[in-house]
Amino acid sequence: MTTEDNYLDVIELNVGGVTYATTISTLQQAEPDSPLATITSINSSETRTIFGRDNKNRIFIDRDGVLFRYVLDYLRNKKLSLPENFSERDRLRLEADYYRLPNMSRALGPYRPYANANGKYFNENSVHTTATTNSIDLNSSFSSSRPPPPRSNSGYIVIGYRGTFAFGRDGLADVKFRKISRILVCGRVHLCREVFGETLNESRDPDHGQTDRYTSRFFLKHTFLEQAFDLLSEASFFMVGCAASGCSSSTSEIGKQTDNEENRWLHYNEFVFYRS
Repeated sequence: MTTEDNYLDVIELNVGGVTYATTISTLQQAEPDSPLATITSINSSETRTIFGRDNKNRIFIDRDGVLFRYVLDYLRNKKLSLPENFSERDRLRLEADYYRLPNMSRALGPYRPYANANGKYFNENSVHTTATTNSIDLNSSFSSSRPPPPRSNSGYIVIGYRGTFAFGRDGLADVKFRKISRILVCGRVHLCREVFGETLNESRDPDHGQTDRYTSRFFLKHTFLEQAFDLLSEASFFMVGCAASGCSSSTSEIGKQTDNEENRWLHYNEFVFYRS
């Protein structure tokens, strides 16, 4: 931003690893005590102290980057607009509470503690009201209001990565470092979130619905295999298998020797972890 007092100035935010671009006027739609409104009322040095900056000097907010899109939509439209069958209202309400948006929290409705495997919630009050005002089977009404059995905490998580070795200038360096572009995470959604928490990037997952489903579109916000393994171990997961593939053929394209050397050592590995 060149002139932060201009309400049309564009501002970039890094929320949990997901980048957003908006205007100061949009953030000013938040309540005065909201952290988002605070961004527009303080100078750059104060912003750095409160929120921090990423490596591209964008304001960094350590919250759920995927759900922030709905917070931003609410500020732009002054109304709540969610996809059909959206089932992460409770998580979104936590975000609304953090950003101090009470009207958005109220629009999301009361907390709903019981959800079935499809992400749909039971409303005990509505069930009991229906049973009072209509002549229906009380036994079936009672059974439908029971919470479902707890979801399983056992299962598999697969960690995969494509990597090579980083060589020095002209491939002459004696020391060769491991080079990983991205660590992929596959498995049941609630298990992945439990294990990796805030280090999990969900921005490439097309379905942000129920948590008792499987995905192969998660990846980590870092590239440290040992950190991922430590988190799995702390969550009582054990490695039960692994597989690897590689390519040692040289490329025919004319380019730098360093690039050719790295291409020769490209490989893909997967590690399977299980918790009983």
